[in-house]
Amino acid sequence: MSTVQTKYIIAIDGGTQSTKVALFDLEGHQICSHTVKLRPMDLYGDNRAEHPDDDLWDSLKVACQAALGMFDGDAGDIVGVGLGSIRCCRALIREDGNLASPVQNWMDMRLSRPYEHEDDAVRWVTTTTGYLTHRLTGETKDTRANYVGPWPIDPVTLDWYEDAETFASFTTPREMLFDLVDPCTILGQVTAAASAATGIPEGLPVVATANDKAVEGLGAGIVNDGSVLVSLGTYIASMMVGDENRFDMASYFSNPGAVAGQFLYESGGIRRGMSTVTWVMDVMGDDVVREAAERGMSREAWLNQRAAEETTAGSDGLMTILNWLAPPTRPHERGMMIGFNGTHGRMHMFRSTLEGIAMTMKNHVQAMCDEREVDPTRIVISGGGSNGELFMQIFADVFGVPAYRNEVNGSASMGAAICTALALGIYKDWIEAIDNMVRLRDVFHPIPENVALYGDINERVYKHFAPQTDAVLKASHEVFSNR
Repeated sequence: MSTVQTKYIIAIDGGTQSTKVALFDLEGHQICSHTVKLRPMDLYGDNRAEHPDDDLWDSLKVACQAALGMFDGDAGDIVGVGLGSIRCCRALIREDGNLASPVQNWMDMRLSRPYEHEDDAVRWVTTTTGYLTHRLTGETKDTRANYVGPWPIDPVTLDWYEDAETFASFTTPREMLFDLVDPCTILGQVTAAASAATGIPEGLPVVATANDKAVEGLGAGIVNDGSVLVSLGTYIASMMVGDENRFDMASYFSNPGAVAGQFLYESGGIRRGMSTVTWVMDVMGDDVVREAAERGMSREAWLNQRAAEETTAGSDGLMTILNWLAPPTRPHERGMMIGFNGTHGRMHMFRSTLEGIAMTMKNHVQAMCDEREVDPTRIVISGGGSNGELFMQIFADVFGVPAYRNEVNGSASMGAAICTALALGIYKDWIEAIDNMVRLRDVFHPIPENVALYGDINERVYKHFAPQTDAVLKASHEVFSNR
């Protein structure tokens, strides 16, 4: 079908570390975008993690104003807003729409259990997408596809439990919960107050997306053909899609997809994944920042280039175990770098971290594919880390299949745009939307000798680190937790 290129979509991609707002035309070209870095998380007390003050909304206002300030088209040609934000968070809202307390991030231990009512100022209990929907439209609606965790939602119907006893076990009264809608449907219209705060034209329809990983999968163009998405974020995840909602899996779990009737299959991941890369770069010191600035490059791009020039596959035996943030059920786990000798330098540390990420995700993906009885045919890498040429080649070599990078590698924003296009009837289905809006940037093909080396390292060494070190880490945890 033909499209009108003078029409545009605003796509909101709210993450753990930043808020991005982009404008797309109806063929998926990113016209402009602006990203606002979130303030550092408040980490305190009994493993609590909160976004300070009203940071999600404040950053969204700034990002919207900046992106729309870059837009040189006619605001009257903007047709809708796709709203995406991070999953597994909890927002407690007052009657007037303001937060009763800071948004609880997914790293907050309170998110591992149902809501406990401790503040009578709380009128609504919702997710980040629900909170931002209320801010933008005044509606008390939310996408049913962003309720991951201890919510009173039926995993089959994706609606609130009808059985009163089961519902009551989650301790949140129904009158404190929003109404649920399918992804790719209109939640409401931008209010005058929200328009004044963000610069988004008043009256524009705001469209529901899904949990952020499902939105990324849609925006990356993943279909059910053996394609795998590796999403390089604060939490690194790997995903596939299908049309069967599964509950009996051991190596992956099923999430609602970004389109009604679709499901996202997600393997194990890496907590604080790309944050660990940032940590390694920070440890390297300010001279890396200076060297990158002198060349007009980002710190990460400069290190990708240097590590490619100064190191070889396998980092001369230096290996990194990516447990920089232990899960609640295994608090003893710690990150490790093992295999140092006197020849290793900073570039080996950097490359080893990238290789550790790729090998960890390879093992998670392989377990998921084995259980699904499918073979991975290609991997699509999304997120800022995919801008690294070395990182992309490492993924191709570790996985042994081509690694794809799309023109828009921040695929959550593209997914939000696709959801909006579907809600507005611009495309008949998600396959047609992907065909028209997602475009390939380049492909990295596996290098056979590197594939063989990484396979040998993984099978003979890397897979065995966790079992071998578990008892020692448990003993260490006991020593330090008693101090």
